[in-house]
Amino acid sequence: MATQSQAARGTAAAATTTTIEDLHPDMLIRALRRLDGPALAAASCATTHLRAIASQPDLWRDLCVTTWPSLRHPRLLRLLSSSPNAHRSFFSDAFPSPSPLTVLTDDDASLPSELISAVDLYHQGAPVLSRVVETDTSTLWFRGAPFRIDALDRKDPPPPPSPTVPAAEPVISPEDLTLSWVVIDPHRRRAMIATSRHPVAVDRHWITGETVVRFASVLGEECALGVVVTCGEATGHVLEMSLMAEGIDGVCLNGRDGLAVIHAAMEGDRKREEAKEVERRKWEEFVGRRQRRKEAAALRERAVDLACLAVGGAAFLALFAIAVSR
Repeated sequence: MATQSQAARGTAAAATTTTIEDLHPDMLIRALRRLDGPALAAASCATTHLRAIASQPDLWRDLCVTTWPSLRHPRLLRLLSSSPNAHRSFFSDAFPSPSPLTVLTDDDASLPSELISAVDLYHQGAPVLSRVVETDTSTLWFRGAPFRIDALDRKDPPPPPSPTVPAAEPVISPEDLTLSWVVIDPHRRRAMIATSRHPVAVDRHWITGETVVRFASVLGEECALGVVVTCGEATGHVLEMSLMAEGIDGVCLNGRDGLAVIHAAMEGDRKREEAKEVERRKWEEFVGRRQRRKEAAALRERAVDLACLAVGGAAFLALFAIAVSR
């Protein structure tokens, strides 16, 4: 009898247990809206019911717009509204970091003919600047010139002050800047985060006194994508911001090679976002390899110069000896 009563109580308790499946869908949606992207993707893998709710396009649309305010641009709103899963696909492309590159394409036809840059700059988590830059990359001028996309130029009017930045604190400290520069291929519907989110180097220009903040993503042994942000000397306000592709020799890649790097990164694998210390260490290692290569090239040039001097000296002595012997 005791065993039967315990079993009955266990059955009754199991019958009255409330699981997450029993919650009203509206309550679940409100809870899921508080999650970030990785947590929302993990929640969708828990149960079939959660997967159905977490796959709703409105959840991913709101998450993307919150993560990247620049996506409110009319061109990007139209682009990401073209399919039900466009925002979720965009997040899976743009949020993780690209993996190191292995092979670059030699087919010019596969390179992007247009790039859209969604740029969001923050200071201590508060938005400072949001811009969308549309770049025609199909022209011979772009592909032959050094790869460079300007999000802000000195001649542009200064960005309006953000309502979230207190007026009593007009000075911006460059070390506290964070950046999201997402490059989008609108025709293939692919995207990637172009650089690190945290600065990898902060330097002061020795002539102007302006602060140069560098964000970079090292994509292999031979190349890196970098954004250079120039801040004013007095207030730290952003004056210039440009995306460039750099080779290991320290020279900017041309437009064609820069597009090949971006195309390979878009089509390649993704990895988790790395800590800012890891991003900085990888950039320092890249700069170290560049410096060692420059030093090796300088040694080779010096050896060639010495060899030329030795050959020239030997030839002069030989001619002098012939002249004296006569």
